[in-house]
Amino acid sequence: MKTNKKSIVNHMQDFGALIALVLLVAGISIVSPEFRTWGNFLSLLRQSSINGLIAFGMTCVILTDAIDLSVGSVLALSTALCAGMIANGVPAGLAMILALVLGTGFGIISGLFVTKGRLQPFIATLITMTVYRGLTMIFTGGKPISNLGDSFVLKLIGKGNWYHIPIPVILLILIFIGFYVLLNKTTFGRAVYATGSNAKCAKLAGINIHKTKIAAYAISGFMAALSGLILLSRLGSAQPTLGSGYELDAIAAVALGGTSMSGGRGKIYGTFIGVLIIAVLNNGLNILGVSSYYQDVIKGLVILVAVLSDRKR
Repeated sequence: MKTNKKSIVNHMQDFGALIALVLLVAGISIVSPEFRTWGNFLSLLRQSSINGLIAFGMTCVILTDAIDLSVGSVLALSTALCAGMIANGVPAGLAMILALVLGTGFGIISGLFVTKGRLQPFIATLITMTVYRGLTMIFTGGKPISNLGDSFVLKLIGKGNWYHIPIPVILLILIFIGFYVLLNKTTFGRAVYATGSNAKCAKLAGINIHKTKIAAYAISGFMAALSGLILLSRLGSAQPTLGSGYELDAIAAVALGGTSMSGGRGKIYGTFIGVLIIAVLNNGLNILGVSSYYQDVIKGLVILVAVLSDRKR
């Protein structure tokens, strides 16, 4: 009998985020009919794509028992560099590829600080967050970079549609599937979980924990840069303050999805659900006309509940 009760509790914990999402959607739908329209649903998914892509990369990092505070700054710097290249005549497609390479490189630098520099992940990425943000301000002069021309490729990634489905939404779903396979069906995925669960045992088992963490940070940097390209497409310019605070939303999505902040436990589909919870909260509260100040308080309380639940587990 006790085993059955324990099993039920475990299942409730595993699917707690999904249950919370369903209840949240149902509650807001009842209060506001406007929320449950197909157009609003697509808009919600489009808005969540930015946080979703960053959160997927953040999940890899947190699973290794680390954290990445620099994602917002990586997004801003890689986007500014991309916009600067396009404005100076570099073909948009090439500039976008170089931005992704640079974003990956910025992530690797954070990973090297953590592994080779032996800095705490919080301190290491706080440093890179500050430096990258400062470099963004220097490069842009504190002003937006526009005059990006009329590139089809650049417009497609953020504004395009395929059978009335926004390209950012398609990217979000495809990349989610990619991360699911990466973390659950590959040697690298097993190394990520093993490193976060017990680094010493993972090392004894022959896993290169330094390479695993650096790879996780590289993935996080790549995803931040990709999110920046989507924003660049949608806004038509690179803002020097772009991405500010995005690391908090990404960490919140990971925590809401049930990934342990101590590493080694969590699922990428949980992060996806966490992203949707935050998106539904933002969208629903906006439709209901709730002040942005109260929205921050509500989101903070939701994150608190998620973290306390993780500690209890």
